[in-house]
Amino acid sequence: MRYYIIAGEASGDLHASNLMKVLKSIDNEPVFQGFGGDLMQNQGLKVVKHYKDLDFMGFVKVALNLRTVLNNIALCKKDILAFRPDIVILVDYPGFNLRIAKFLKKRNIKNFYYISPQVWAWKQSRVRQIKKNVDRMFVILPFEKDFYAKFNYDVDFVGHPLLDALHNESKDWNRKQFIEENQLDSMKPIVALLPGSRPQEIKTMLPVMTSLSSDFPDFQFVIAGVKTADKSLYNTYLSSNVKIVFQKTHSLLRSSDAALVTSGTASLETALLKIPEVICYKGDYISYLIARKLIKVNYIGLPNLIMNKPVVKELIQNEFNKEFIAKEFTKLFEPKNRSKILDDYEKLIVKLGGPGASERAAQLMYQALEKSS
Repeated sequence: MRYYIIAGEASGDLHASNLMKVLKSIDNEPVFQGFGGDLMQNQGLKVVKHYKDLDFMGFVKVALNLRTVLNNIALCKKDILAFRPDIVILVDYPGFNLRIAKFLKKRNIKNFYYISPQVWAWKQSRVRQIKKNVDRMFVILPFEKDFYAKFNYDVDFVGHPLLDALHNESKDWNRKQFIEENQLDSMKPIVALLPGSRPQEIKTMLPVMTSLSSDFPDFQFVIAGVKTADKSLYNTYLSSNVKIVFQKTHSLLRSSDAALVTSGTASLETALLKIPEVICYKGDYISYLIARKLIKVNYIGLPNLIMNKPVVKELIQNEFNKEFIAKEFTKLFEPKNRSKILDDYEKLIVKLGGPGASERAAQLMYQALEKSS
């Protein structure tokens, strides 16, 4: 079958690549084309546009790059029509993919949506658009099925694909080897710093995160660098106890004793790897004011959202400062608090349904396609 897949972010590239891997095992002659990244390309995707050219964050950033966004949407529509797919698989990335879903519906092109937009957090009006334009929705968070049911829309809960990704990687990790290869100190506790993957995130988050290093000299702080960001964004903050490793985020987390994490998928990755963390976020002021009026949930961190309670501390906007981080960082090493966090992480893993999300999603998709062919 012919699959057109659209992923607009690094996390989407990861989860779509694992989905493709399963589809290849059950479809004898799959053909893949679309928008994605290196991981999807490694599974056989003909990349029409790389996700790094699509990644605009925040209301202001999108507005400033509106022409580029619209040009990418036009390119995508044209390429889908030329490719003539059996199915278009939309992976998260709602600002882009919901527009494509509407286009596909008008042209009777079947589409599946994998990893729901966070409509439960804000813009719940989008549910009507999803019901109208998306042929089938596959969700990865347990509360999403009940949320959609309130709108009389039946969706498939397949579990969280991060569990698969992390399980597949575990056999390649060795803490001693990681420390030696990256010239870290085996005698000092490691604190992972995850400032995000976008340049504007890194510029905002990293100065505050690394400010802890002067007050905690007995720790080594290690930045999770991404190759899509200019190295100059990191160099200013490196010191005797602030190091950096590139493209090894999960190995870094596995080797760490604690983490400071920019809100997003990384906060869930950290929890699933059972690393005590503080979730941090600070955006541009205008985007923050808009979001505060629109968001309808009590937490921004996925571990807290899924468990519906404050499993880990969130420092948002003005609370994201050196004083507050130092206070919460110290708590991560208090035995009672640390034990509670780790216990909640175990319950979180159970709630997410265990490994096998990629397999379940791919099988359901392929079975649906076979029935309709």
